[in-house]
Amino acid sequence: MKFKADMCGYCGACVGVCPAHVLLLDSMQITILEGCTECKNCVLVCPLGAMQDEN
Repeated sequence: MKFKADMCGYCGACVGVCPAHVLLLDSMQITILEGCTECKNCVLVCPLGAMQDEN
């Protein structure tokens, strides 16, 4: 997954739907930790398109 900070509204929706718990919202920054399963839940739920599939 790829995170586009300039598009993010920091709503945290992506964090809530991550089954692997690898997304962190801290100090207006989304961090993607190791262990992402590429389920694309974050891409589907992001209302602003800040979470993107790298493929």
